[in-house]
Amino acid sequence: MARSRSARPLRAVVTDVDGTLTDRERRLDPAAVRAVRRLESRGIPVLLATGNVLPIALAIHRSLGLTGPIVAENGGILYRKVDGAERVERLADRSLALRAYRSLRQAGLPVRRLFTDRWRETEVALEPNVSVRAVARHLRGGPVRAEGTGYAIHLMQRGAGKREGLERALRPYGWTLADCVVLGDGDNDVAMLRAAGFGVSFRSGSPAAQRAADYVARATFAAGFVEGLKASTVWERESSLPGGN
Repeated sequence: MARSRSARPLRAVVTDVDGTLTDRERRLDPAAVRAVRRLESRGIPVLLATGNVLPIALAIHRSLGLTGPIVAENGGILYRKVDGAERVERLADRSLALRAYRSLRQAGLPVRRLFTDRWRETEVALEPNVSVRAVARHLRGGPVRAEGTGYAIHLMQRGAGKREGLERALRPYGWTLADCVVLGDGDNDVAMLRAAGFGVSFRSGSPAAQRAADYVARATFAAGFVEGLKASTVWERESSLPGGN
């Protein structure tokens, strides 16, 4: 079992979705589904932190039976329940991202918006047909930054992101990311992995995500998710993971 960098007990699990709860083809992995359901059954809340739009994230959340908040659109949207009522907070200004997108087009970069961008409320997501570096270079010094996930390039207001959204999501619990196991595979997961009590990435993760993690699973994708949970101290309360001893 790997050692947490936090001296505090780990109370919750934060997970990315694509490439983390899924296989290479972005299909939810049954072993990961069983793992998160078992976590919830033992009173360990699971929070989703994803670049997906809220409708997709909410469908996954409900299908998995999760109770924790959702940070969607790469940190731009926070969904949670307050006194039984569903609440949505927008944490970034999409008009800035749209302006940045138009600027990229005017500069001659052949950027294209994702199909799901029609449902986004706080950012613009682009197909990964151009390099993140070229996009970031054009946006340097402006109010919008670019982050790549391998699946998309996200244009988002500076100061917003998964880590910032999670800090707000965890505040009502009296927790921070130092109280959490955090699992992710992309460059957009780096900040939350660094802030985690125990950060997990995988051999299929980006080099930056692997460097930011406390533990890099030998397994890839969702199999690495399960391996990382088994390596974390959150499982001191639970020894019967799928495939566990």
